Amino acid sequence: MEGSREAALRFCPMLSAKQRQFLRGLAHALSPVVRVGRGGLTPSVIDETRTSLLAHELIKVRIEAEEAPMRRALAEELACAADADVAGAIGKLAILYRRRDEKPKIKLPA
Repeated sequence: MEGSREAALRFCPMLSAKQRQFLRGLAHALSPVVRVGRGGLTPSVIDETRTSLLAHELIKVRIEAEEAPMRRALAEELACAADADVAGAIGKLAILYRRRDEKPKIKLPA
């Protein structure tokens, strides 16, 4: 599984700083729709994240880990597993973005 995790990290989409700032502004009013518990990332959490991203494009995720480096690592791993990008992280909240293939609602700045 470790090899697949490294492969997933190589193919994660990347956002510019301007795009991340724009998405953080849009996410300000959002409530978390996915919660990563103390059990960590499970297939059901990844599936729910993918479903939520398909419906909303931009979501907040609450990560219940005590240490900031662990929360950041979980956010990155979840984003890569869901083919998304981390637009920001504040405390226990992470903001994930994945552009819809059909009829995207969010138009990112260049």
